[in-house]
Amino acid sequence: MRIERLDHVNIVTTRLPDMVAWYAEVLGLKPGARPDFPFPGAWLYAGDDAVVHLVGQEGTPNVGSEVKLKLEHFALSATGLSAFEEKLISCQIQYRKTDVQGAGKVQIHVADPDGNHIHIDFEETE
Repeated sequence: MRIERLDHVNIVTTRLPDMVAWYAEVLGLKPGARPDFPFPGAWLYAGDDAVVHLVGQEGTPNVGSEVKLKLEHFALSATGLSAFEEKLISCQIQYRKTDVQGAGKVQIHVADPDGNHIHIDFEETE
């Protein structure tokens, strides 16, 4: 066996509609087909790949992953750095930009509505 790539992240949330809207509006992921599970949720796609799986649950809102899982962040690769920064500014979303010396990457760090840390990686040549 050889691991080839990360397939998706699965996020539990009490704010399913807000999370679907944020991932679609801010990151440009598209809601799409999802198996008929016996619980609420949504799959969000980058092209043909469902990269973010959201699972809806009832109860007190969670803030980030500290309630169950100790995942510090997940990362997505992207193109269009300038347009993405403009979108974040126009949507008044706080972010942090980091140049990763030696890796040829620029990272944009954001948090989703539940406080999950995501960084979007761009080639530094953009």
